[in-house]
Amino acid sequence: MDVTEINPSIIEQFRAGGEIDGMHRERLLLLTTVGRRSGRSVTTPMMFHRDGERLLVIASNMGAPRDPDWYRNLVADPNVTVEVGDESYAAAASTVEGADRDAMWTMLKQHYPFFADHERATERTIPVVALSRS
Repeated sequence: MDVTEINPSIIEQFRAGGEIDGMHRERLLLLTTVGRRSGRSVTTPMMFHRDGERLLVIASNMGAPRDPDWYRNLVADPNVTVEVGDESYAAAASTVEGADRDAMWTMLKQHYPFFADHERATERTIPVVALSRS
């Protein structure tokens, strides 16, 4: 699957407010980061999990050996834009660490078992990122 070909269509469908081919709109958000090298805005559609007021996104990269570019971008600049439902807002991104990360990761794997497959496929620790409204 080449996300560079698929993502523009997903973003367009999401912003139009209708159904998204093969996906559940209510489980998706659009995350806009600033490219760490280009300085340009980069929007990535991804699934999320609500945790109280914050939204959790997972930098699994489907178990690839390196973190996804969107994660590397937000590590460089944690000021992001979140589009969820019909709402868009500025947010601060932070990598969940320590015991909080371990608890969140266990819960996420229980809700979404495919993350356990991603974990088995890589040697890196898969980052869990909290998005909090600014």
